[in-house]
Amino acid sequence: MMIPIVDAHHHIWRQADLPWLQGPMVPRIFGPYEPIRRDYSIEEFLADISGLGVQRSVYVQTNWAKSRAVEEVAWVQSVAENHGWPHAIVGYADLLDEDVGKTLEHQARFSLMRGVRMQLHWHENEMYRFAARPDLMDDPMLRRNIRRLADHGWSFDLQVFTSQMTDAARLAKDNADIVFVLQHAGMPEDLSASGRDAWRNGMRRLAAQENVVVKLSGLGTFIHRNDAGHIADIVSETIVIFGSDRCVFGSNFPIEKLWTDYADLISTYRAVLGGYTEEAKRAMLRDNALRIYRMGT
Repeated sequence: MMIPIVDAHHHIWRQADLPWLQGPMVPRIFGPYEPIRRDYSIEEFLADISGLGVQRSVYVQTNWAKSRAVEEVAWVQSVAENHGWPHAIVGYADLLDEDVGKTLEHQARFSLMRGVRMQLHWHENEMYRFAARPDLMDDPMLRRNIRRLADHGWSFDLQVFTSQMTDAARLAKDNADIVFVLQHAGMPEDLSASGRDAWRNGMRRLAAQENVVVKLSGLGTFIHRNDAGHIADIVSETIVIFGSDRCVFGSNFPIEKLWTDYADLISTYRAVLGGYTEEAKRAMLRDNALRIYRMGT
């Protein structure tokens, strides 16, 4: 029997809302992206997942203008009300804004709101860089504001590189009542022996904090292909470090659509997880995401 899937990380968007999809194409972490410089609607997402056993999904923010953080959540909520998808929303909030509490209060009016992602990843390679500096997790304003998520029972989708994992683990430790959802298996971009060692050590630091869970997602980001061997390698090590009860699948669509389709991506993950118990597979493909993002049973 095919285990049903919850997609814990996908995007839909209207090109007109996203500054990074307008004007000249600027370098992005996932390489050239002309094929997705367009609307990616819920109708297309539903067509992509048709017949593949996906039961529910979580929308993750797509970098609208900072001033439109509430509007983004409102739009996705309206899509869900009209189509029944997605089933949870991770919005954006500027945690460096002293007035962010007002943004969070407005977002809390929307029933599907479950968490916040503010991308904190910084890298020496400018094309991989998103945050203004690598140590934002030590910023007093951000540390004060992230506490506000606990008031709403929301998670924080944590996006960092290996070099930032020590700071990230400390942030998680200091906010034990907030679930931190590590994006894309910690974004292991350095696949050299030393790079992998550093990634493992950082992942262990994060896993030592019981409130950190991890998404098995976005693993084509740095290699630009759906590579079963690469995915198996990263996924198997991640599961050893975090355990199957703290791992969730996410498609990262339509980004991964640059090099694969949804059916092939799902096929790869099902094959990679084939040797695990039915209980473990169900946890990683479905149950953990339902629990983390509070989507029922």
